[in-house]
Order: sequence, then structure tokens, then C-alpha cells
Amino acid sequence: MISRGLAPENPVTEEEFNRLALELFAFQRENVPIYRALCERRKVGAVKDWREIPAVPTGAFKEFEVSSIPTGDRTRIFHSSGTTGQIPSRHFHNIQSLSIYEASLSPWFQLHFFASQPPPMKLLFLTPEMAPHSSLVHMFATVRRHFGTPDSQFTGRIESDGAWGLDIEQTLSVVREAVGENTPIGVLGTAFSFVFLLDHLHSAGKRFTLPKGSQVMETGGYKGRTRVVPRAQLRQMLYKLLGVSPTQVLTEYGMSELSSQAYASAAGVLRFPPWARACVISPETGAETAEAETGLLRVFDLANIGSVMAVQTEDLAVRRGDGFELLGRATSAEPRGCSLMPRA
Repeated sequence: MISRGLAPENPVTEEEFNRLALELFAFQRENVPIYRALCERRKVGAVKDWREIPAVPTGAFKEFEVSSIPTGDRTRIFHSSGTTGQIPSRHFHNIQSLSIYEASLSPWFQLHFFASQPPPMKLLFLTPEMAPHSSLVHMFATVRRHFGTPDSQFTGRIESDGAWGLDIEQTLSVVREAVGENTPIGVLGTAFSFVFLLDHLHSAGKRFTLPKGSQVMETGGYKGRTRVVPRAQLRQMLYKLLGVSPTQVLTEYGMSELSSQAYASAAGVLRFPPWARACVISPETGAETAEAETGLLRVFDLANIGSVMAVQTEDLAVRRGDGFELLGRATSAEPRGCSLMPRA
């Protein structure tokens, strides 16, 4: 579906998604050894509906090689981020799966991020450029290559203890230049990196108004960190200190175990592209929740060709029509996510 260039704004019929999902499930059940073992243990053979496809919990990506890609063909490994001492998830890629990852990423990102200002745009990434196992950094590098101007920059850095940090002066230099030249800029980073930047501006008594057409994208949460800022408050801080209205702020949801991302604007409802589906599952019954009910997020991602398409997350969500609202991590889940990498 992705490889043949389906436009992300076009709907996908349930019949077409179901056919592709069942074909991919059959391939992965046969070629991913740990998935085949899971299906055998659950006594799952052929299924008729994509919702019946067994989902692999994200924890399995820590303990097992959830991959159909032969060891010698693996060219990239994405690790989940987390606190020191945790075993990271591993998502193995080769040239083909990375190509599909980027084919999934680019059109859906462009549709949402450049709604008011066409590319190319100068992009400022509040993340380190040299983090080879970060799916977020790979995502941002892909975005820069496809949509950024040549002077787009990464202003994050990796500290001596391996945590992500932020070069404040370099970041502010890019912001000042954009304001002085009245040129729109895109600022992308983890939520915690934005809090670090905004707290600095507040303490220093500094304020900016980013030029019209500027966009902000924040991703990640705060689980396990000392300072938690609710999303609504973060948007207020962005408006007060960077002059960015809530309509200019895009929220991204992604994870190393997936190959597609979900986005939400000011309304807060996240949606995946047409080649992925999100379900909210009751942890008590295993069935889908009703509208506005809370459960655990399960994602079916057709772009996940080299691992498994059905991934059971540990994230709490509320079903909102064809999308979902993210609430945070389940209380029994380990802290993880890209925002855990920066230090307080």
C-alpha cells in the first residue's frame, strides 16, 4: 500500500486494509520465530478479521528478536529510550524496511506539519544528531532531508552520562535569527526539551514571537521525570514565551517498535495514517472499549513489515471516534519514551 504511493489523505476501505493486514500477518507468523511461537501457544491459525491478529506486547521487543530479517541483513537497530539500567526494546531494520519507514513517515508528516506553510522550512531540532539507535533522531534526520532548508540544525547534545541535553545558546541563536529575519521556522523536539528551553527563557526574563507561519512539534512524555507539565500548560508556555499559538503546535506519538506515527493538533485527538489502525483495549476483557472509555492502546501498523504489525503498548488512551487521546503510561509499566533521555 505504501510502496505504491497511496496518498495519506485518501481513505482506505475496511476491505482493503483487512486484506493487506491478513496477508502481512500470514507472512509474519511464518517468518518471525518468536511470533510463530506466540501464535502456536495461543492456538491462533488463520484469522478472518484484522482485529483478531494477535498483538505482541512491547516488552517482548526487549527480551526477544522480534524480526523476520536475517541477522546478516540487519543494517539498523532502533532502541527504545528509558531510565538507566532498563533493557531497551530493539527494532531491527534493513534497507527495505527503512525505505518503507520513511515512505510512511514523510507524507503523513507533511500533511500535518505544513498545513499553513509549505516546505522547505528552516528546522530546529532540540535533539542530538548523533544518536544512531534513536528512531526519533532518524525520523528528524529524514524530515530535515525531505523538508528542511540546508541550514536546518540539531541543537541537542549527548552528555557524558549518555543523557540528552540541549545547547541553549545555539538554540536561542537560531531563534533570534529567525525573528530578526522574519522567516518562519519549525521547532521540533521532545516535550521535556521544550520545558528545559522554556524554563530558561522564563528564568532569564526573555520572550520571543516566532514569525507567522512557524510551527512547533512536540513528542514524548514525562514518566519518571521530576518535572511534569500537562500538555495544555506546555502550550500556554509556548504561547507566552515563543509567541506560538495552540494551532501552531503539533503533537506526535510514535515509538521505536512502530514504523508509523500519529499526530494531533490543538484538539488533542491523535490519528495514524490510513495504513495503520489504533484500538483501545480493555485490560480486563481484552475487547475494544466503547467511545470515551479508557484502555490500553493497541496499534496495527502495515508499515511494520520486518517485525510484527500488531503491537500492544503499555500506554493508556481514550477512544475518540477514529482516533484516540493519550493519557500516559499504565501504572505498572516501566518509564520509557524519548522524553526520558534528557536530564532534568
